Amino acid sequence: MPGAEYGELGGSLPAIASLNASYSTTLSLPSPYLPPPLARRKRISDVRRTFCLFVTFDLLFISLLWIIELNISSSIWDSLEKEVVRYHFKSSFFDIFLLSQNAFGYVLPITSFVVAWLETWFLDFKVLTQEADDERAYLAAVNAACERAPSTYPRAVSDGQFYSPPESVAGSEEDLDEEGLGRRAVTAQEKELVRQGREAMTVVEQILAQEENWKFEKNNDAGDSVYTLEIPFHGKTFILKALVQCPAELVYQEVILQPEKMVLWNRTVSACQILQRVDDNTLVTYDVSAGAAGGVVSPRDFVNVRRVERKRDRYLSAGMAAHHDAQAPGGRYVRGENGPGGFVVLKSSGNPSVCTFIWILNTDLKGRLPRYLIHQSLAATMFEFMSHLRQRVAELRPVALAHRQRHAR
Repeated sequence: MPGAEYGELGGSLPAIASLNASYSTTLSLPSPYLPPPLARRKRISDVRRTFCLFVTFDLLFISLLWIIELNISSSIWDSLEKEVVRYHFKSSFFDIFLLSQNAFGYVLPITSFVVAWLETWFLDFKVLTQEADDERAYLAAVNAACERAPSTYPRAVSDGQFYSPPESVAGSEEDLDEEGLGRRAVTAQEKELVRQGREAMTVVEQILAQEENWKFEKNNDAGDSVYTLEIPFHGKTFILKALVQCPAELVYQEVILQPEKMVLWNRTVSACQILQRVDDNTLVTYDVSAGAAGGVVSPRDFVNVRRVERKRDRYLSAGMAAHHDAQAPGGRYVRGENGPGGFVVLKSSGNPSVCTFIWILNTDLKGRLPRYLIHQSLAATMFEFMSHLRQRVAELRPVALAHRQRHAR
């Protein structure tokens, strides 16, 4: 099997929890030794940069309006001499209560006050709020990194590091459960979650089978492409397709098997928590997305059921929105809702050192956001995710290669 040097894939999803626990430590790390994704923070946040641009434009625009008004009756230099050098309150243009010379004289001060009020509102309700949320998410990630310090650094991949649910076989999945290959859902709620996971997996496989119908939207310099496909009952679905220079097993581990650790390297996600492991193939997660479009789209939280399957030439994680008592809606975030989607990692039959990564995204961010803005932010988020994933792969690949060479000896 391609990528066999990474060890035989076996075991189950619950084993990941025990694996993570075995690496836990109470070691506290000083800031210079934090993992690279945490140590490199932006000097200025995206939302503050947007605010600064907004204020700069307003300053230039209002200044231009005042210059135009001063230049209406005479030259600007004559107006400044009259208003500043020979100032008198009875005739000064700058005394607002005397602005009755023309209609523009009323509009100008009103516009100045309205723009100033909008800037104050944006600073208080958007900039400061977003930066406070980002700071809390950063501190949570730092704490997680300190608690699991040995597992956050790039290191050689051991044979026991990869775990996977049993490989899916032809035939009924109900028969697979009856064989006792792992823990099965027992309550009505768990069975419903398993049903939702299987439904999402069916839709994902149908989307993969219709690649010729994908509509191209845009690509980037790295060669990644975003497509769309209209899905009955679910609407527009976004599909990212990218080539990654590493074995499929490496992406499988970082993206599919360890969703709770993605926050350490993926800046498009500010939090991810596993709420429940239903069976060997199914789990429920709580995710918080980072803000998008320069802070215009605020963070959203999601509760998703995920089903993970391993097949001959691919690894799949399919999911959709679900309800879980541990994270009921109504918190400080707007609760988004995901339709069927997920991650797919395709092995290369000719070159085990590369793989194809596909992200299928169908989401409703809720709130009163223009549809075009949502679509723009989703494509941009997908490209940003790929840049973070490639950076993570670049950090892990050298040590994985060194381990493979030692294993070959």
